[in-house]
Amino acid sequence: MAYLPNKIVLFALQILALFIASFSIPGICGRAVVEAHKQREFDYFLLALQWSGTVCQRTHHCCSSNACCRGSNAPTGFTIHGLWPDYNDGTWPACCTHSDFDIKEISTLRNTLEKYWPSLSCSSASTCHGGKGLFWAHEWEKHGTCSFPVVRDEYEYFLTTLNVYFKYNVTAVLAEAGYLPSNSEKYPLGGIISAIQNAFHSTPLLVCSHGAIEELRLCFHKDFKPRDCVIGSSIEVDGLSSKSSCPIYVSLPAHVSLGPENGESPVPVATSK
Repeated sequence: MAYLPNKIVLFALQILALFIASFSIPGICGRAVVEAHKQREFDYFLLALQWSGTVCQRTHHCCSSNACCRGSNAPTGFTIHGLWPDYNDGTWPACCTHSDFDIKEISTLRNTLEKYWPSLSCSSASTCHGGKGLFWAHEWEKHGTCSFPVVRDEYEYFLTTLNVYFKYNVTAVLAEAGYLPSNSEKYPLGGIISAIQNAFHSTPLLVCSHGAIEELRLCFHKDFKPRDCVIGSSIEVDGLSSKSSCPIYVSLPAHVSLGPENGESPVPVATSK
């Protein structure tokens, strides 16, 4: 048997010791863990839209942060819930970087976001690092940070989402097809899906609550060309699907004014969702 020279053996032992030590050194170990558990790049985007008339029905007490409480200025139709990177297998990445939300980054978009991407709740939203914050903070930290390399920073995430929302105007498509907000009418679910298919050449997913449409979700390739929403996406992971959560005939509730015009005083809150 051939033996290695002592110097070679000693060098090998030193390398081994450095490797073992790296797992107990802050920073070195952290980088190794991050790389080992790095989330793979997403497969497609899902644009989640919420029907304000349905969501606002759950508002019983007003607050300054809840857009449902704006009286005649409250949103109508679909507003943005979020733009979510998803995987084809029904799972999705989340909290991909430590990029904290900074409201200053989107200051030029704020008025538009307040109108088309408002919070419809008085509750603060959870963020990726154990805190609570704005609805926008939750969406950026949980979903937006996973949009790389298509979306590279916070400002681009919100601007891109707004552009997609305006380009694929679901509220206008349904109105043109005769599906208007109403607290008395029921509409065929198949007709609503067909209207979206005819307009965008893709099949959406719908979520209902007590027979009313609560969310409509559009899916896109990474270049934001429409695609069918796959079976087994995040909508089914949440225990919901178009078939199970929506009846054959659904409603699109009209917004009922909340807030000062209805005799309720908005209650100030320290933080908003």
